[in-house]
Amino acid sequence: MILSVNHLSKSYDGNGILKDVSFHIEANDKLAVTGINGAGKTTLLRQIVGEESPDGGTITIPKSARIGYLSQLISYDSDRTVYDEVLSVKQYLLDMEEELRVLEQKMHMASEDDAPAVSAADASGGSASGGDISSRSDSAANASGGDAHAKSAEERLEDIYSRYALLSHRFETEGGYAVRSNVAGILRGLGFSEEDYSKKMSVLSGGQKTRLALGRLLMDAPEILVLDEPTNHLDISSVSWLESYLKAWRGAVILVSHDRYFLDRIVNKVLDIDNGTARLYTGNYSAFAEKKAALRKDQMRAWLNNQAEIRHQQEVIEKLRRFNREKSIKRAESREKALAKIDRVDKPFDVEDAMKLHFTPSKISGKDVLFAEGLSKSYGSSLLFSGVDLDVRRGEKLAVIGPNGTGKTTLLKILVGLEQADSGEIEFGAKVEPAYYDQEHHELDPDNTVFDEISDAYPYMNNTEIRNLLASFLFTGDDVFKQIRDLSGGEQGRVSLAKLMLSKANLLLLDEPTNHLDITSREILEEAVRNYEGTVIYVSHDRYFINRTATRILELDHGHFVNYQGNYDYYLEKQNDAAFDKSRSISGSSSEPAERPEAKSAAADPVRQEKLSYAEQKEHKQQLQKLKNKLAACEAEIAAHEKEIARLDEEISLPENASNSARLNELTGRQAQFASELESLYEKWEQLSEALETE
Repeated sequence: MILSVNHLSKSYDGNGILKDVSFHIEANDKLAVTGINGAGKTTLLRQIVGEESPDGGTITIPKSARIGYLSQLISYDSDRTVYDEVLSVKQYLLDMEEELRVLEQKMHMASEDDAPAVSAADASGGSASGGDISSRSDSAANASGGDAHAKSAEERLEDIYSRYALLSHRFETEGGYAVRSNVAGILRGLGFSEEDYSKKMSVLSGGQKTRLALGRLLMDAPEILVLDEPTNHLDISSVSWLESYLKAWRGAVILVSHDRYFLDRIVNKVLDIDNGTARLYTGNYSAFAEKKAALRKDQMRAWLNNQAEIRHQQEVIEKLRRFNREKSIKRAESREKALAKIDRVDKPFDVEDAMKLHFTPSKISGKDVLFAEGLSKSYGSSLLFSGVDLDVRRGEKLAVIGPNGTGKTTLLKILVGLEQADSGEIEFGAKVEPAYYDQEHHELDPDNTVFDEISDAYPYMNNTEIRNLLASFLFTGDDVFKQIRDLSGGEQGRVSLAKLMLSKANLLLLDEPTNHLDITSREILEEAVRNYEGTVIYVSHDRYFINRTATRILELDHGHFVNYQGNYDYYLEKQNDAAFDKSRSISGSSSEPAERPEAKSAAADPVRQEKLSYAEQKEHKQQLQKLKNKLAACEAEIAAHEKEIARLDEEISLPENASNSARLNELTGRQAQFASELESLYEKWEQLSEALETE
């Protein structure tokens, strides 16, 4: 156990943020902390790393365990370059390398000094053999002195050799020979180009500094890595790289992220904070979401039953008091005492408490929504894209993806008329009414109140209608009189979404619509986009959102767009298909949908089968069935191991076991054994899957 949190509590101004939070993680656990915005996720992280003190409870971490923390707010004051800033984390290895070079020079010099001394001694001994007694005596004395000098040099050289061997071994085992390549690999993975390596820290943007801070942490490799929204400021390729890096990370990771795809691929535990209390779930995000949905139903049922019992008792008490008789009044008082002792069940968070969002176009557009031809855009000598053709049909949900800085947002602004293309033409179809969502929320007036922002845009709405609308976007009471400038990013996003919903547009152009939204709000936005009868073109790095909503993907690749007719899973499939024809770029020739793999395999399989004899076909089918059986058996073993690990985890969490060290050691030992076997099963499953794919 590398981290144990027991009965943690924290309040601000009498408002309980965390209440009796307890959990523990093992050395290689990857834990996600989830909850709505304001639930206390960052507060918990800050207490774990020691930046805040809890009001009550304890946090236990071994003295040998180092903690690395990535905050959402990064401030840097350094004169180093990007490369040197990350490399400086391993300064002790650089110092070790420098000492090795010094020792090498000393060994070389000691060897050169030793050779003349030995030669002189030999020469002295030779002259003594032919001289007189006096000469021989002097020569012997000189020879003796020479031997003493040679021995002293040998000892010094031996000390240098020993120090060099020890230091060289340590340098190698601690990764000294790979330190510079590791720095370059981390920087490339986080989206820094080689041209960025020599840039000074002072010229970096806030997002670049955050990525660099993450790079320093990964280079430092602490035993516990605490990350608060690590995927912010990363494009899809960088997030994918970070996933792979963290999956292979030999240490504990605690992270807060709204990227569900990211969480699904990394974490094995989820700590959910709800109304100040926390519950630990075993599994990835999807497993947690399924378990929490079932738990929420049970909690809602318990709350409804509790409320029904309370109402029943209150009604009985009220009736007894109406009788106004001594016996009935005493019975009412007795019931009131019993009612006071009833445990009140807190109402669980429910979608009814979340944002209400639905997009309804006021009119249906024509089938042809948008046509663009030959679009190009440059800033100075920097080309963003060229020769872009678009043909968008009604009802499509089109996601635009690609690395940061490649022109995705610029394309949306050109389509909506906020910027001009250098060349090309844009034509909207019949009855098309577009509306734009800006990730920076520049369309909001910072001096307006929330109420005025809606009132100014839609003056036909009365006070009650505006109040009801804002309440459905979680602005109640005095919140409606807050100025836009004082709102958080998530709150500004909700105001922008409210205006977008009121627009009744039939073409939505959305720039990073999930930014600053918590997971619940993202899920609500997903459903709104999926159920929308109009057309959507959006830019997003949220792969889960893309996978759930996109019917087509445009990837910006070296200044041109490549078309993928499907969601994010389909895009990944085509990325892994080496035979995919890049000539289907929208920029060059055709905007026809990319060929689906089913069509390709259906066309190829009959030809392949004709070339096989009956016996070969039969043998092939038998081999295929054997592989399938082995794969099914492996999957059953994996499920059994995962179930047993989860059961052991629950047993470890029992209070009676937590206080029994012998029992706890036995349980954790068994869990470690199952976890090790599970890793082997995962590898076996991957091998069988690959073998099955090649058949």
